[in-house]
Amino acid sequence: MLVLARKKGESIMIGDQIEVVILGGDGDNVRVGIRAPKHVEVYRKELYQQIQESNKEALTNSISPLNLSKLIHKPK
Repeated sequence: MLVLARKKGESIMIGDQIEVVILGGDGDNVRVGIRAPKHVEVYRKELYQQIQESNKEALTNSISPLNLSKLIHKPK
């Protein structure tokens, strides 16, 4: 992990297109702004983890093609 000290108004570049700007702080909270291209998804970590868990659950609960064909074609 890279650890940097930044002051209000200073920023950090990630690659050529992502800028993390320190907007200010209040006690234990720090306000951070992120400038990134629209195609780059930016999430809080806890929300990202929820999305990943939902995706894993959806994969394990999906219907296999064989089971799906049994549901579509009723036996005569």
